[in-house]
Amino acid sequence: DHASTLLLAPTSTATANLRKEGVDADKIKEVGDVMLDAAIFYRERSEQSDILVRLGLHPRDFVLVTLHRAENVDNSSRLASIVDAFSQVRKKFVWPMHPRTRKKIREFEIVLPSNVAIIEPVGYLDMVQLEKNATVIATDSGGVQKEAYFQKTPCVTLRDETEWVELVDAGANVLVGSDSQRIIKALTLIRSDIDVFKGCLYGDGNAGEKVVENIVGF
Repeated sequence: DHASTLLLAPTSTATANLRKEGVDADKIKEVGDVMLDAAIFYRERSEQSDILVRLGLHPRDFVLVTLHRAENVDNSSRLASIVDAFSQVRKKFVWPMHPRTRKKIREFEIVLPSNVAIIEPVGYLDMVQLEKNATVIATDSGGVQKEAYFQKTPCVTLRDETEWVELVDAGANVLVGSDSQRIIKALTLIRSDIDVFKGCLYGDGNAGEKVVENIVGF
């Protein structure tokens, strides 16, 4: 950071962190997040996906699950605790399961509850459709946490920490780790109509253009 002459920050949180490091303000340009640009670009294109029809799903009537981090899937007690929480929530879960996760569930002899539908991993447009139409997303993925926010879907993060602290501060994301009771409470209480979804913490969707403008200007 200090060796750079130009720093392109995606959020006000990133800008504040740079200032705390003692980086000169004139080096910092807050441009927004290019990941939001991509989300907007593909949001309309994802309408060509028929995954909801294929799976017999209704909008805002299911929980989308992704789980792949070693800290969760390689730890039998954490993985069992997460699955146990799902079994106690009266919702339908759709889980595009990573092959490694599937292998560990078999290895640990974890029985999946009847309200959890396991499907094969899906392509990007199908994933966007699932994210956009889920009631809530339960994930340990860094990228999916932000994608959930971009699609205005609340997120429950199955980790003990997150890179995207601004989402937690805003109430769009709840950190629960692998504790069954915390997972159950978050999945039951989190709401999709919170005010944070009325704006955007990651810019206006034109970050790519601003990056180019700043590089050309530099």
